[in-house]
Amino acid sequence: MTLSVFGVGFGRTGTESLKKALEMLGVGPCYHMFEVLPHQERVEEWISLVQGKAPDWDAIFDGYNSSADWPGAYFWREIAEHFGDAKLILTMRDAEIWYESMSRTILPLLKTSSADPNSLANQMFIDRTFEGDIDDPAHVMDVFNRHNAAVQEAFGPDRLLVYPVGSGWEPLCDFLGLDVPDVPYPHGNTSAEFDDNIERVTAHRAETAA
Repeated sequence: MTLSVFGVGFGRTGTESLKKALEMLGVGPCYHMFEVLPHQERVEEWISLVQGKAPDWDAIFDGYNSSADWPGAYFWREIAEHFGDAKLILTMRDAEIWYESMSRTILPLLKTSSADPNSLANQMFIDRTFEGDIDDPAHVMDVFNRHNAAVQEAFGPDRLLVYPVGSGWEPLCDFLGLDVPDVPYPHGNTSAEFDDNIERVTAHRAETAA
């Protein structure tokens, strides 16, 4: 199994909904940050990659047919090049709406983890993705907009689907050449659900570490 679909959008752009949708379409399992956080060895692996370790993308994504969300989206250029036949999906939303969602979910989580300079929060997100500043909304939104622009500059519509939140099944299925399911497009990981998901991840890590 190899990655056939790769989501290159930032978190809080409907990435968990995309994960569910791809799995419903048979393009799964789908790798996602929630596949990483419960497993300390995976967290440490991604930290080492950010710090310069040579990646073995085939091994990292072994058993997965697709990926969405961070941490994969951080390495979007490298992973897209390695899996050269994978179709790319850029999940998007208005920058201000995206920031509002981030400010209720991921940004507070990053701040609580920022005391450890070697944490994934610092190494991948605060220091590198957001260039050391997650307190200035204008800067955070600028990073988001620059990422989206860079992806669209790098790939054409033959390989990249620009997929705003709320687009539903039709553009996704048309892009992938799959039939539209006779069920509603999935929704998940709202701000309230995000907190519940993080609590479950934390509890799982505590159980496995005991």
